[in-house]
Amino acid sequence: MHAYRTHNCGALRATDAGTTARLSGWIHRKRDHGGVLFIDLRDHFGLTQIVVGPTSPAFETLDRARLESVVTITGDVVTREGGAVNPNLATGDIEMRAQSVTVQSSATDLPLPVAGDAEYPEDIRLKYRFLDLRRERLHANMMLRSNVIASLRRRMIDQGFTEFQTPILTASSPEGARDYLVPSRVHPGKFYALPQAPQMFKQLLMVAGFDRYFQIAPCFRDEDARADRSPGEFYQLDFEMSFVTQDDVFAAIEPVLAGVFEENAGFGGRTPWAVTKGAFPRIPYAESMLKYGNDKPDLRNPLVIQDVSSHFVGSGFGLFAKMVEAGNVVRAIPAPGTNEKSRKFFDDMNDWARAEGYAGLGYVTRKGGEFGGPIAKNHGEAGMQAIYDQLGLGPDDGCFFAAGKEAQAAKLAGLARTRVGQELGLIEQNTFKFCWIVDFPMFEYDEDAKKIDFSHNPFSMPQGELEALETQDPLTIKAYQYDIVCNGVELSSGAIRNHRPEIMYKAFEIAGYSRDDVDANFSGMINAFKFGAPPHGGSAPGVDRMVMLIADEPNIREVVVFPMNQKAEDLMMNAPAPATMKQLRELHIRTVD
Repeated sequence: MHAYRTHNCGALRATDAGTTARLSGWIHRKRDHGGVLFIDLRDHFGLTQIVVGPTSPAFETLDRARLESVVTITGDVVTREGGAVNPNLATGDIEMRAQSVTVQSSATDLPLPVAGDAEYPEDIRLKYRFLDLRRERLHANMMLRSNVIASLRRRMIDQGFTEFQTPILTASSPEGARDYLVPSRVHPGKFYALPQAPQMFKQLLMVAGFDRYFQIAPCFRDEDARADRSPGEFYQLDFEMSFVTQDDVFAAIEPVLAGVFEENAGFGGRTPWAVTKGAFPRIPYAESMLKYGNDKPDLRNPLVIQDVSSHFVGSGFGLFAKMVEAGNVVRAIPAPGTNEKSRKFFDDMNDWARAEGYAGLGYVTRKGGEFGGPIAKNHGEAGMQAIYDQLGLGPDDGCFFAAGKEAQAAKLAGLARTRVGQELGLIEQNTFKFCWIVDFPMFEYDEDAKKIDFSHNPFSMPQGELEALETQDPLTIKAYQYDIVCNGVELSSGAIRNHRPEIMYKAFEIAGYSRDDVDANFSGMINAFKFGAPPHGGSAPGVDRMVMLIADEPNIREVVVFPMNQKAEDLMMNAPAPATMKQLRELHIRTVD
């Protein structure tokens, strides 16, 4: 018999009754029923119930053993009697009568229990992450993560992609976030940077003649944490393709993402969630900003924002009339079926908008066809009916209004759309809805710097290429840039790349950069393009966010094995930590308080 186990703790079945087995694992729970111990023994694979009678040689040892001690138990497998069968447990038809036990490792008092779903403070969970990972939900999440990565890798290879590993120690690049710098011991005063993304390397792989590249790539950015963003590091499915159009990129990655979500749609034993079928909807950036108030729309929410500015020209509602006359806009957010909502619902929405830093959120109520509220009173019934006709609203529907400069009104309307959808229970459940956001503007006007700058990705191919750069107003030029969005979460940005040096020089010139600036900052890429570069494009969907969505977790921390806290601290390993004077001398570094 094996020294530690003949079976894992999830393997024994009724067909094993009458045999002797050996199991090893952690003591998950203990129950004393009149001198008979019942122990749930747990390992990576599952649970098995152990029964220890007072005459068993193992009784005294197991009676003393604390929860989470690691033990090896040998005993007889027996079937459970009728009412004792546990249908919720894979091993629920049997139990093991302990004959002998060996304590492999004793546990001290636990800082947090493993059994159960009690919530504990983040600092305790992260300091003792190895215990937190023993808990059922988190353990399942990490297995899901592994399955997702394996599925992504398999599907990319099936699509003809080849996996490469790009450097971790590299040069600093302007990706939009702060770099993590690594001092060089052999080059005093010089630093490597950890890659914010393998962007330049994957493009250089295309220049090198490899046709389809991918990797599950670690990325490092010194930025603050959010619910959907880990501080420090994250992983993405990074890929690039040669001789492709935007349509080719979409056709390659859509079945990979849809397939992974479909494969794991029944995670945790739930009824499988629906996944977008066929080609993902494509929504132009300008349309998304108008209809949804952002560039990462949650299509589970049926509400569509509309511009109603023209209705308030010369309106009796003076506030909106003056704002529109001054060049501002008014956006309307439908609130269907609010006839049973009290005035407090609408006032609370207004208070919420103020708490978010806005002047407020206008509203109109309607019950039995009768309009209510200050806007309706001053704008008039005929004017309100015209707005309702445009929105497709009925006699028992309400409406909210966001007014201001276009960007500000769009943002408030987008936030209000989400909140109204949640408050009214309109968000479709148990589904993954994908879409592409396309046709991003190539440039934008920077009000602070009083200059034109890149809006999204400076290395994207402008639609119309060099001719557009030379003949169009820069603020009207669109780029072959695109985002993948699922349920309101941006999974990645991507683009068809600008592979021609003359177009790149011109694009950067419009944004205020000289040819010398481009040569100095992007020498590796621009020089490579001068030796023949294929048209190419790609993207990089975030692995952490995919797993978070599939697991239906509200925070990305729940799907990362060893995450940092919101201050980018590893409480378990005590990082970051001061360096020794010896290390600093070797690196030619002096710290300044």
